[in-house]
Amino acid sequence: MNLLRTEALKKHFGETRAVDGVNFTVNEGEFLSLVGTNGAGKTTLVNLISAFLAPDSGRIFIGDRDITHASVEERIRAGIARSFQLVNLFDDLSVLDNVALAIFAREGKTKRILALAERDAAVTREASDLLGEFGLDGKSEGRAGGLAQGERKLLDVAVAYALRPRLLFLDEPTSGVSTRDKAQIMDTVSAVVRGGGITAVVIEHDMDVVFKYSDRVVVMHEGRFLADGPPGEIRQNSDVAKYLLGTDV
Repeated sequence: MNLLRTEALKKHFGETRAVDGVNFTVNEGEFLSLVGTNGAGKTTLVNLISAFLAPDSGRIFIGDRDITHASVEERIRAGIARSFQLVNLFDDLSVLDNVALAIFAREGKTKRILALAERDAAVTREASDLLGEFGLDGKSEGRAGGLAQGERKLLDVAVAYALRPRLLFLDEPTSGVSTRDKAQIMDTVSAVVRGGGITAVVIEHDMDVVFKYSDRVVVMHEGRFLADGPPGEIRQNSDVAKYLLGTDV
């Protein structure tokens, strides 16, 4: 069953066709990787879906609901959340408070956001449990700005996950970390997301990560879809080898 779909979605920047009539579907419960070279249109597509950009034309649906003109806040309430390639945290707050903020916002407890010292016991408990799932419970009282890069990546995903989304977009969750840390991050993220029954779309450049963790891979090239299928099929696709990997199959 489709959780998300776009119909003929377009976004052009001058002569650049960043997203050029894309029909994109994400199925309920899958772990999908969205890949392509720099400038292929991946982040623009995610920005359109998450309302950070407005499309030139086309439509976006979550389930049967048309969210093409919905705001960021409305899309979050509809069940869409995301993490970012450049981690977006409150570095001067504790690790726990970063997660608690997301929970406060989700619950509409905006007055509490101004007084985190008076923590809501239920929010604190949920935030602590969530940090445990991401292996960050031992860092909960430390400053977010003091975390190592891999831990910051995990916290950024945890903050998005705290919104309890139906659909979670993860933008380059392993960028800027060592090969060893990549495996740890993806093992953790995959386990938490799949365990929570969350549908995930990962923008990723590391094809070893893509082939290992994905149920389905969608390849973009010059604003359009070049290929769409399971990892084994994508690995053997001659067009993907040519344009993305720069090799022959």
